[in-house]
Amino acid sequence: MTVILDPTDERKPVTRQITPRAGSLQGTIGLLDIRKPRGNVLLDELERQLKAAAPEITVKRFAKPTFTKPCPDDLRRDIAGEVDYLVEALAD
Repeated sequence: MTVILDPTDERKPVTRQITPRAGSLQGTIGLLDIRKPRGNVLLDELERQLKAAAPEITVKRFAKPTFTKPCPDDLRRDIAGEVDYLVEALAD
């Protein structure tokens, strides 16, 4: 059984279904640093763990110019054209 933690009101838990997984991780994973403090630290560790768990994957790093504004359209297009999955770091 998988437990999903929800930061909303715990007195009224929401039931959610997890999307079926393919069973293996392959392709290119993009890691997007939105430039919040220590987001790069989170992504460094995530990249290390991903490469250890699935050495056949490719990891590409991306970074927004600033966390105070939305991701520029050209960066979004670049990411969409280069990766199969994307993880966005929101750490502080």
